[in-house]
Amino acid sequence: MKLPARVKIVDVGPRDGLQNEKQPVPAEVKIGLVQRLQDAGLAEIEVTSFVSPKWVPQMADAAAVMHGIRRRAGVRYSVLTPNLQGFEAAVAGPRAEWPDEIVVFGAASEAFSRRNINCSIAESIGRFAPVADAARARGIAVRGAMSCTVGCPYEGEIAPGKVGYLARLMKDIGVERVDVADTIGVGTPRAVQAALEATLAHYDVDHVSGHFHDTYGQALSNTLAALALGVWNFQSSVAGLGGCPYAKGATGNVATEDVVYMLHGMGIETGIDLDALIDAGVYISQALGREPHSRVSKAIRTKKES
Repeated sequence: MKLPARVKIVDVGPRDGLQNEKQPVPAEVKIGLVQRLQDAGLAEIEVTSFVSPKWVPQMADAAAVMHGIRRRAGVRYSVLTPNLQGFEAAVAGPRAEWPDEIVVFGAASEAFSRRNINCSIAESIGRFAPVADAARARGIAVRGAMSCTVGCPYEGEIAPGKVGYLARLMKDIGVERVDVADTIGVGTPRAVQAALEATLAHYDVDHVSGHFHDTYGQALSNTLAALALGVWNFQSSVAGLGGCPYAKGATGNVATEDVVYMLHGMGIETGIDLDALIDAGVYISQALGREPHSRVSKAIRTKKES
């Protein structure tokens, strides 16, 4: 089994990880987190989301965060823009504050799509077509987040054919790369590979990433299964930020620290300084008043203290 020699990680902690936090997180703390992540060597960071503060109050400071970050050459900064209004807000400021990439989303489950946004999968993707067009017209890259690609809280197991259908719809509206997300963390390696293979029928391996939640403790196993297919782009969240809303009390996003430790142990390069990454996780966890949800972080800090 020939594995990729290098992996690129998108840390989604500042956006996906913080968006469901009940306590308000000040913009300066979010900016500080982005700064620490890029200092640790992250070359891609999902910074914020331009959504209605009515629905996601934690992201109400999106413009302030994008204004406050100190950009570093070679780092890609992405934001979620669920509609044209959100996209226009993302590009309302100076060009230097625009995102390098916008993210649109869709579910591989019809039930999930109808329950969450009250429309079919095809209709939801159709709504994103003008957003993708507007982004490309301004030279901004477009990424598509594909949720529930392995399991759904309403439908249960998701057939790979449904994942391929969603990937094709994404391709049709001009989405340049896609994330295959096990949103509720129920996937196991072979099921994850099947979802990835269905996606790879429409996108080449350089434009497909894995986004695995660790609700059932399978995220690292699923990462290894994706590596075996040649996938070398992954998403994770520093300190394991971000819970799973469908499994109360369960960990959601896999911790970036844990993924990096595994990859480095396998001789796979990431360009990330693990110690600095652990420090970033401690920083945001302290701001939230809790310990990082990363076993690697806990083990390494305990070892240093002994």
